[in-house]
Amino acid sequence: MTHEEMLSQYGPREAMEYDVVVVGGGPAGLATAIRLKQLAAAGGTDVSVVVLEKGSEPGAHILSGAIMDPTAINELFPDWKELGAPLNQPVTEDVFLMATETGARRVPNRLLPDCFNNHGNYVVSLGNVTRWMAQQAENLGVEIFPGFAAAEVLYNEDGSVAGVATGNLGLSKDREPTGNFQLGMELRARYTIFAEGARGHLGKQLISRYRLDEGRDPQSYGIGIKELWEIDPARHKPGLALHSAGWPLDKATYGGSFLYHMEDNKVVIGFVVGLDYQNPYLSPFEEFQRFKTHPGIRRYFENDQGEVTGKRLAYGARAITAGGLLSLPKTVFPGGALVGCDAGYLNASRIKGSHAAIKTGMLAAEAAYDAIVSGRKHDELSAYPDAFEKSWLYRELNKARNFKQWFKKGRTVGTLMTGIEQFVLKGRIPWTIHRHKPDHVYLKPAAACEPIVYPKPDGKLTFDRLSSVFISNTNHEESQPAHLTLKDASVPVSVNLATFAGPESRYCPAGVYEFVKNEDGSDRLQINAQNCVHCKTCDIKDPTQNVVWVVPEGGGGPNYAGM
Repeated sequence: MTHEEMLSQYGPREAMEYDVVVVGGGPAGLATAIRLKQLAAAGGTDVSVVVLEKGSEPGAHILSGAIMDPTAINELFPDWKELGAPLNQPVTEDVFLMATETGARRVPNRLLPDCFNNHGNYVVSLGNVTRWMAQQAENLGVEIFPGFAAAEVLYNEDGSVAGVATGNLGLSKDREPTGNFQLGMELRARYTIFAEGARGHLGKQLISRYRLDEGRDPQSYGIGIKELWEIDPARHKPGLALHSAGWPLDKATYGGSFLYHMEDNKVVIGFVVGLDYQNPYLSPFEEFQRFKTHPGIRRYFENDQGEVTGKRLAYGARAITAGGLLSLPKTVFPGGALVGCDAGYLNASRIKGSHAAIKTGMLAAEAAYDAIVSGRKHDELSAYPDAFEKSWLYRELNKARNFKQWFKKGRTVGTLMTGIEQFVLKGRIPWTIHRHKPDHVYLKPAAACEPIVYPKPDGKLTFDRLSSVFISNTNHEESQPAHLTLKDASVPVSVNLATFAGPESRYCPAGVYEFVKNEDGSDRLQINAQNCVHCKTCDIKDPTQNVVWVVPEGGGGPNYAGM
């Protein structure tokens, strides 16, 4: 049944009008909404703002390391401490290790570039920070609709963005209306701000439609996989921020780890793998599990007798943008803007994006507010990118603009040149290095690569995918249409399995993609969409770009706690 047939059969969708619609209830989207209401209150005006959040609540889908630079939140809420923002654990010590399989060498702190200096920053649960921001937004009069996934961009006749529509509910797996069918709702606005996070479903469409990435380097991504643990107090060092590079990745593969000590004997441990890796046998999930067995890491989870005494509490995964300033698309178009990781503002050299998300949300809000009080609508908010280019965030990202490009030349070159640019030249860099290829084209045929044999999980320190997904509290209504779609259903077997040994069965950190045998012995791809943690890796890394991630029914997906 086509969209038009559904509308004619069931009637027009309900429509609501706002000054600003924000798509995504993460730090960028909430900062946009908060700043708009702050400006309206200061100006004695009324600006109507709604935030759509596809998770069951704000923060449910938020996953980040995270060490938070408070610069932006200081600007948004100078009194955040008095307001009870959950930034409770300052960073007390930075440790950076260059790891081999059996040992590690600590880099002296005096030799670390500024991007690894976390003095003045906080170890946080970004999900908890997001929940707090949502409370502040509602206190200011922002409407927040959790469990509503924006599924479609609405356009005016002149081609400008008019708003978004939420997805239909109550469709069967074959996309036919059931007895519980409900049409989606239209939310129309003078301006629509897209804050969906990395590889946003609608952001991707807007970048293509308006050719926002023309003249920019292709965006580059990593997958970040993370666990939350409670460990023995004797092993806990509140505020310790440990990072590593090296083992278990080879020298040609970009990536590294983090281990952050929070309050209350909690630690978060995670691993990032660049999605421009070449070997189709590589599994980011297994690399992370293997990393935890390093003697310098496992000690935090064991007692003196070598017994694992820590308890794993939560698990999750999410793609992150890593291209930086050179991959940043044009961020405005008629009727709207991209903010936060939907645009790609994350600073990969610092492994930080929340401060950039909040700052860009504020800048977009200031541009939108000025336009609204001037009586404008559906035009380009050019004041937003202009303000960004004058901001401290632009200077920060410009200083780190070559970071990912150097690491594409190997770990040794990347480490050396990052040190020269950041430590020796202090970011005053006379050259710019460009990338020319997207991540998915780097995958080599399986015949040209060595298979990687990963150890079996022990269920104490290392785990399998399914037990991990279980503690992410992921849930999707089983009868709904799969939100992981294929342009051509024959490609996974005829190309991905035949040429690349089925990389989707390894790059997915949630066991969504599985090659199984038919009764006649032939292969087919089984998609276990109910396992999906919304990391977007498949949409990025599929070698033929045959996978298209679309939004499931609102409220589906992970429900992260403490992440």
